[in-house]
Amino acid sequence: MPASTAGLAPAPPPPLAARVRTTAPSAVREILAVTARPGMISFAGGLPAPELFDAEGLRAAYDTVLARSARRALQYSTTEGAPELRAAVARRFDGRGPATTGDDVLITTGSQQGLGLIATALIEPGDTVLVEDPTYLAALQGFALAGARVVPVPCDGEGILPDALEELVARERPKLLYTVPTFQNPTGRTLPSDRRAAVAAVAARLGLWLLEDDPYGDLRYEGCDIPWLAAHPGAQDRTALLGSFSKVMAPGVRLGWLRAPAALLRGAVLAKQAADLHTSTVDQLAAAEYLRTADLSAHIARVREAYRGRRDTLLSGLASALPAGSTWNRPEGGMFVWARLPQGHDATTLLRAATAAGVAFVPGAPFFAGSPDPRTLRLSFTTHTESEIAEGLRRLSVAVGGVH
Repeated sequence: MPASTAGLAPAPPPPLAARVRTTAPSAVREILAVTARPGMISFAGGLPAPELFDAEGLRAAYDTVLARSARRALQYSTTEGAPELRAAVARRFDGRGPATTGDDVLITTGSQQGLGLIATALIEPGDTVLVEDPTYLAALQGFALAGARVVPVPCDGEGILPDALEELVARERPKLLYTVPTFQNPTGRTLPSDRRAAVAAVAARLGLWLLEDDPYGDLRYEGCDIPWLAAHPGAQDRTALLGSFSKVMAPGVRLGWLRAPAALLRGAVLAKQAADLHTSTVDQLAAAEYLRTADLSAHIARVREAYRGRRDTLLSGLASALPAGSTWNRPEGGMFVWARLPQGHDATTLLRAATAAGVAFVPGAPFFAGSPDPRTLRLSFTTHTESEIAEGLRRLSVAVGGVH
């Protein structure tokens, strides 16, 4: 040791980046850690039901890929993704969205990565990003890490209010609007077609990028499909559309996709090269093989049928489980019900009593970019069977009785 430093305490290393120090951890992940103990019935996480995974079909797809083309499957690949999987994703656009080929698609490591790639490609520190209020919690984290100024757009039970959006865009000059218009997380609400057209028109008239996140669109239990926001005139040249195989195949495969205009897609590819070079080759090829050989539509139909029953069980029991005067919505699909406790109640206080009774949910406050509503809560109905949901609601009623 040099004489000049003898006897001195070592200097600490430099601090973490401010964007990490100032970004709060996910409240949902914190709650999931608390609720992982055996016997807990959790309405907290938006987790697909593992017993509904097509494990045999996926195993067969992996076996085929490794037997037929192991050298390719286990090797590095291109950043954009396996051509056969990109083409398979593009075929899912037929009749639902803008004309799309595999060249318009980037395969991502879950759609969550796609959100981060768009933030990296578009957002400079200090840029304004508009979000629904409330909105997907991990999106708030991602925009915070990008250094964005996040501004909530007024919403009602059907989502974004177009007139309020137009006023905000004119005043705030944002770069991007992030939206989950179909079976939104956390509220489960769906933006009607006429409002989607109005949002697209605002974006085109005032100059705005749109980031449309659609992880839940295949999980419809009633009503009719609504075209993507990206399909509306005025939106096609300015919308990045995110999708995921997590809800219809398996989240552990970690596959998503991004469809975007050419210039923005190139920016996302550059960002992905710096992030992970490319998504797992073997997973991509297995997914492509699965889509080629399995009947995904039939599998989705089975999942929908199961989830429809679970949603209905949750909805039918909320009146006896929550305090009198509570309100909640009836989502036509997705994974979540959004509820609001009556005046004088607090969802975080109720959660403490609920976990002690062996049931959990997510308080709604962390999902708000603006002033939080402490009386709101999100309940997911997909993970547990109907009988488990009924027991969870019984436990929740016990917790409510203990609080008041």
